[in-house]
Amino acid sequence: MTPEFNPTQYAVPLFVAAVLAEMIWAKLRAPDAYEPKDTLVSLSFGLGSTVAGALLGGFALWLMLLAYDWRLFDFGPEWWAVWWAWPLCFVLDDLAYYWSHRAGHRMRWMWAAHVNHHSSQHYNLSTALRQTWTGNLTIGILFTLPMVLLGFHPVMIAICGGFNLIYQFWIHTEAIRRMPRWFEAVMNTPSHHRVHHATNPRYLDTNYAGVFIIWDKLFGTFTPEVDDEKIRYGIVKQLGSFNLLWSVFHEWIGMIADIWRAPWKHKLSYLLREPGWSHDGSRETSAMIRAKWEARKVTGEVAPDATSVADRNRIADLGEAA
Repeated sequence: MTPEFNPTQYAVPLFVAAVLAEMIWAKLRAPDAYEPKDTLVSLSFGLGSTVAGALLGGFALWLMLLAYDWRLFDFGPEWWAVWWAWPLCFVLDDLAYYWSHRAGHRMRWMWAAHVNHHSSQHYNLSTALRQTWTGNLTIGILFTLPMVLLGFHPVMIAICGGFNLIYQFWIHTEAIRRMPRWFEAVMNTPSHHRVHHATNPRYLDTNYAGVFIIWDKLFGTFTPEVDDEKIRYGIVKQLGSFNLLWSVFHEWIGMIADIWRAPWKHKLSYLLREPGWSHDGSRETSAMIRAKWEARKVTGEVAPDATSVADRNRIADLGEAA
């Protein structure tokens, strides 16, 4: 077992073949599924994230190796040969991913890095390649450190994380409507993940799972896809641009600008509070949007699958998570 092993590198040919196959399907069944400029941006994201990982990932690995010296349990020098540790590591890594991903939608600092993945208004396999360039500039690693302290080697965690990422690739599609009921009950699927990428009020900030949807069901963040409401993808304030650098850094720029303009006592809140929060109440968070939609649905003011024109205008001003 060598630290250089990266399962995602071996999956790249499968990614390319799957994207090409979906393009053929889209040509015949869903012509609007792909937009050439959007797809090019997604592919550029994928390439850039690989470079960024190579340049910035060293610090995260160093920190994890440092923490490994303080581990509570020791699997021995041949940790890679402890067979039962691998499935346990995979499950615990997916749990850590759930909480990290959830924080990525609830803390603006982390959202600034994660928003890249949600910025496309199309939902196809190329969208899965919109991976962050700046994730290593956030505190996401803190969600993985407990596993290191339990004795899981950083390389084992990295490999399990790679397989987790590979799994998540195929769920970025509209070509598959539903998997068998037993599979939908336990695993993350295209149906569940379409909900996560939606900007519809009923879907905001739900279905954070990586591989196992049971985490969302366990922690109260699961929402099923409904067939009578068309999903709108992207972010609530759409980019309106195919400029790659703006796509990567727009939320960092917006966050820093808000921190700069805010009164001193509120500056840290623009870093640590949820996207859409404002000290003067001029914006709304996704929780506020969803609560208002729920209230109108109960009173019958609007159809359950609709938002008012006024709310759509307010939503367009937020720049927060899907």
